[in-house]
Amino acid sequence: MDLKEAGSLLNNLVAAFNGRIAELQDLVIARNMYPASCIPDLSAVDASLKAMELQVQAIKNQLQEEAEAIPKAKKLIEASLKQQKRLESISLHVPSYHIQPERVSALNLNTSFCSQAKKTDTQLGSLEAENVISVLPKEKKGSSPPLWYITTDELNSLSSYMKGRLTVDKVNAAINDMATYAEANAQLIVVPKKKLAENQWEKALELRDIATTEAVKGKYFFLETDMRGPSLKLDNTGKAILTVLRHLGRISETRIGHQRVILLLKPS
Repeated sequence: MDLKEAGSLLNNLVAAFNGRIAELQDLVIARNMYPASCIPDLSAVDASLKAMELQVQAIKNQLQEEAEAIPKAKKLIEASLKQQKRLESISLHVPSYHIQPERVSALNLNTSFCSQAKKTDTQLGSLEAENVISVLPKEKKGSSPPLWYITTDELNSLSSYMKGRLTVDKVNAAINDMATYAEANAQLIVVPKKKLAENQWEKALELRDIATTEAVKGKYFFLETDMRGPSLKLDNTGKAILTVLRHLGRISETRIGHQRVILLLKPS
């Protein structure tokens, strides 16, 4: 039932009660012509009329209050509909992504690795520890790599040959992977040699050298060879995702030696 029907029914009901009140008023006039005390049988009628008058007045007051509340209810419904449309519009532009298990695992390891590195630095007090810390991002302490997701409008703004069959969810899932790679590299840089396997130490040294360059120093980064999934791999789709993100200002690239280095950018 819409507001117009509800209002019409209330108006009809109010009119019916008004008619009933008019009839009761006529009865009251008749009652006053002959006092109830002079006709014993009218005493009961008099008491009933008074009770009915009170009931009718109470009902009339209640109906009046409900009739006055209709405009307020109408405004509330209109506001609710506007809010619903606004939320639906927002939901269309919010990327539906899931944090990958590898990302969660890396975050859980972060505290442990940093604590170990700090303890080792305290014990050694060496120049090497100071150099390692100096190449880390300035906001590294208590922070994590930037997760700057794209929106539907941004993807649609690209030419069809550039975006191909990419979707917002696929690109944002790749951004999750990038943050995982970058954080793993940042952790590998600060882990002491005795905590690493032999095959990891060589890469840790390479990452430290890359992190000390002017183009990379103070930024989160990962290597092209790190792209091993689950959402970002070194294939045609992965290269297309890198092109899109570079065009949208989410990443920048540089080449150091034989390595292609991808830097994660933050919103300006």
